[in-house]
Amino acid sequence: MQTLTTIKNKLLSREALKTKLAEWRSAGETIVFTNGCFDILHRGHVEYLAQAADLGDKLIIGLNTDASVKRLKGESRPVNDEKSRALLLSALQFVDAVVFFDEDTPYELIKQVQPDILVKGNDYKPEEIVGYDIVTAKGGKVLTIDLVEGFSTTNIIKRL
Repeated sequence: MQTLTTIKNKLLSREALKTKLAEWRSAGETIVFTNGCFDILHRGHVEYLAQAADLGDKLIIGLNTDASVKRLKGESRPVNDEKSRALLLSALQFVDAVVFFDEDTPYELIKQVQPDILVKGNDYKPEEIVGYDIVTAKGGKVLTIDLVEGFSTTNIIKRL
């Protein structure tokens, strides 16, 4: 039961995240942030997140709530509920924290986190990434990572 507890301890409220961030910053750790729906966890997600984790010391994932996913992707989504999606992401050894956000974008969460590095897939241009202004204003980096060709939740659902 110890492993499951370790996994669940990565699921943080915004308040608990503040405490973790203070600990990590006082230890001089580089904070990497990314976000998404991560509805059906697949190879593309794992490769993307592993590469994001390699950019710093701590990887925080902002995870859209079910209500947020529905607004963005439509009534048939998400396929997996937010608790399931969060648990799967937290089980990845290179993920340090998963935090929900209910808004359509993670702007307020990024404002709270103040990451050193903000990461998204290369289907975005860095200057178009939500939070670019926050991160670059403090001297941080906004980076993109190549996506794995042929792997997307939408494509997986279409094949079903």
